[in-house]
Amino acid sequence: MPSTNRHIRPGASAALVEAIAGGGDPAGLRVRRYVPLAPGPLEERMITVDQTNTSVVVGERVVVKWMRASVDGPSPDRAPDLLAHLVAAGFTRTPTPYAAVYRDGPDAGLAAVVTGFLPDAADGWDWCVDALLAQLDGGPPADWAGEIGVLAAELHCALATPSEIIPVPVTEVRHPTWAADGLTVLEQARRLMADAGDDDGDWFTARADRLAADIGRAREADRAYVIQPHGDLHVGQILRWRGGLAVTDFDGNPTLAEADGGALREPAARDVAQLRTSLLHVGEIANRRTGQRHRPAVADWCRRAADDLLGAYRGTLDERGMAELFDERLLRPFEVEQECRELCYAARFLPRWRYAPMGVLRSWYE
Repeated sequence: MPSTNRHIRPGASAALVEAIAGGGDPAGLRVRRYVPLAPGPLEERMITVDQTNTSVVVGERVVVKWMRASVDGPSPDRAPDLLAHLVAAGFTRTPTPYAAVYRDGPDAGLAAVVTGFLPDAADGWDWCVDALLAQLDGGPPADWAGEIGVLAAELHCALATPSEIIPVPVTEVRHPTWAADGLTVLEQARRLMADAGDDDGDWFTARADRLAADIGRAREADRAYVIQPHGDLHVGQILRWRGGLAVTDFDGNPTLAEADGGALREPAARDVAQLRTSLLHVGEIANRRTGQRHRPAVADWCRRAADDLLGAYRGTLDERGMAELFDERLLRPFEVEQECRELCYAARFLPRWRYAPMGVLRSWYE
């Protein structure tokens, strides 16, 4: 998706935070407020990790995420609506949403999202991997997958709760096309892997029919409930901070189009599949960092972690009376499709990442 990051001049984020706290709209911008923001310190600090958008911490209490300026059109309005809905539903396990900021004029669209800063927060690609490596080195067990499952279920229950923003958050789809869509992704991955002309490509091509059979099992769900999901739910979106776990980044998956120009609706199983496969990627990262020395132990951890996440997720939905949100028949088809999407992403944008989805697929289909 072609895009460019705007240069954010020093002081712009602090000025925006100050204006929001003061109740005004900065010149050329409109502010949509969610939770009141009190005045406070305004020192700026850029978040330096690689990301699509540009984030600046202001006063060690607020994060201003400046959205990319897409050459394909205005920035999506998905995140502001979902944040407003979650506030209305009483969901608090995300950085406090303060405001969404919009540009006016010919460059109209979402300019920034302003949220609370979580002290000592680390995303899951750091804290999950570090915890597993510590366990492999004789440290405490990395047994937090159930906590992530509870968080995901609480998020889905909130997304499925009616609000003024989304009055009918749960709908039913009959005769969905998920199997056909997944097979299209598989074919894209097969072509890209064949072009690689190496052992991974040969291995994948030889097993494409088995992958297709598993993706095709999505046809068993001839109807299913759908919601506006997180859309890009992996461990990197799960922050561990002083207050526990929180989920962040509701921008959705940038590789998926919004249906008919509206909000994308998917089964909750899509988020769960992404989350579970990301746990398996944590295992592959640990294998690479340890030179494969602990592969049997990592494989055992991956199985238990994926099961723990799923068990806690299902249990929490049951407790909340929302078990019907999750159709388990879709889980494996979506998981296999997700690994195909990961291979496509690696081939097009990040070749060094291919080892992770390939490691997972080899564990399933060897």
